[in-house]
Amino acid sequence: MLKRAGLRPTRQRVALGGLLFGDEHRHVTADELHLEAIDAGIPLSLATVYNTLSQFDEAGLIRKVCVNGGKAYYDTDAGDHHHFYIEAEDRIIDIPPGRISVDGLPKPPPGYVITKVDVVIRLERVGAKA
Repeated sequence: MLKRAGLRPTRQRVALGGLLFGDEHRHVTADELHLEAIDAGIPLSLATVYNTLSQFDEAGLIRKVCVNGGKAYYDTDAGDHHHFYIEAEDRIIDIPPGRISVDGLPKPPPGYVITKVDVVIRLERVGAKA
């Protein structure tokens, strides 16, 4: 998978790729993945985890989803889809395909093209606030 994406399969990339893609589709933060690596006996710095996730994102293997002014989740489903963000639980979940459409996008400024539209809908449990 790494070679097909144009990435050299380094020890760190293979180890983190195994954690990310080992089971099922998931959303994970760099901090969560770093703790998983440590728990699995994989000695990596947090900076290495961030750098590797950034490389995976740039190669199209994962998708970065930003919430709360910069906090990022990394989605192992790199395809076009949107998310719910459950604020009280600080987690994201996928919106099922075909359940949302975005119409009437503005024309980008000269010299630019729209490459992606991310929709994050924030959720709050009914009755959660007084």
